[in-house]
Amino acid sequence: MWNLPVGLTVFSRGLLARPPPSLLLKLPASHQNKKLISLSTSTLNRAMSTAAFGTMNQPQLSETFLFRQFFDRTSCTYTYLLADTQTKEAVLIDPVIELAERDRKAVQELGLNLIYALNTHMHADHITGTGLLKKLIPTCKSMIAESSGAKGDILLKNSDKVKFGNFELEVRSTPGHTEGCVTYVCHSQSMAFTGDTLLIRGCGRTDFQGGSSDILYDSVWKQIFTLPENFTLFPAHDYKGCTKTSVAEERELNPRLTKSKEEFVKIMAELGLPYPKMIDAALPANKVCGLYDLPDNLKDLMN
Repeated sequence: MWNLPVGLTVFSRGLLARPPPSLLLKLPASHQNKKLISLSTSTLNRAMSTAAFGTMNQPQLSETFLFRQFFDRTSCTYTYLLADTQTKEAVLIDPVIELAERDRKAVQELGLNLIYALNTHMHADHITGTGLLKKLIPTCKSMIAESSGAKGDILLKNSDKVKFGNFELEVRSTPGHTEGCVTYVCHSQSMAFTGDTLLIRGCGRTDFQGGSSDILYDSVWKQIFTLPENFTLFPAHDYKGCTKTSVAEERELNPRLTKSKEEFVKIMAELGLPYPKMIDAALPANKVCGLYDLPDNLKDLMN
């Protein structure tokens, strides 16, 4: 328990923050002369952290760092374009096959040279656009984690660096949603791309593709929540119209991952999610970089 003088201004992450009125508990008459209240540690921490979110220093992108966030309405997938405007080298994270032409056009219009198309994992809800992008832009190479079991031009391992121009992404292994999930961290721009491992106020399911709630919990807390609190986090999906979050927000507000590991595992086990409707079409194609085993409605794209 924390004992604080009533109305005391407290410090949170170097910022002044006063507990909201709801936390100033009414004292019984017998204690009216005592200027102390008791707050649980978790309640106090939440109040302090929430007060800090709006005043936390926001990362500023370098003048030569180009960033675009694209969206697929069907699968609610985000695709990210990153580039060095001096060298024109660019990378694309989690492209969708039906929108590969959109991505190619954006790269062309911006005068960029797409050198890598990356996946955060082997997706089950859409077919990757990396194979088609390799056809549309012959100089582009595909990347995916070696642990995913999928094919790619370059198979990534934990701690690898993906360089484009004067920038780079650190590869962090973050399994749990699938065995081959990774998070791409751009330290110089204070941002990370978390795939399905960590979503905005949520996380990916753990009941297929070698998923594990225990492992996902550890991945998030050891590889993502250990990043500086003001790092911006960009997920592979969002279903409510949100576009980004931060380490500080998810550490305090994520309704699943703020629980103990035991509680988290129980929550995930009781979700009762339906069988993914795209998985039977997506996985065979995504195992081969979206180049082969395509459903009939998409085969013409590769001709």
